Amino acid sequence: MKQSEIQNLSETELRDKLSELQNTYAELKSAHAISPIENPLQIRNTRRAIARVNTQLRKIELQQL
Repeated sequence: MKQSEIQNLSETELRDKLSELQNTYAELKSAHAISPIENPLQIRNTRRAIARVNTQLRKIELQQL
């Protein structure tokens, strides 16, 4: 997910996306622990997407202060 896509989302959409990404990340990590997944770069990309969403949520939070 690109930063430009994240910036267009509302706060509730961002929170929903964050929980979705966190679930995906947990599933990828557990699947990779059992047997190597086909594309391990998915783990890194998901982790970075989580960081982008968290950053955008923090920006929104600071603007409301």
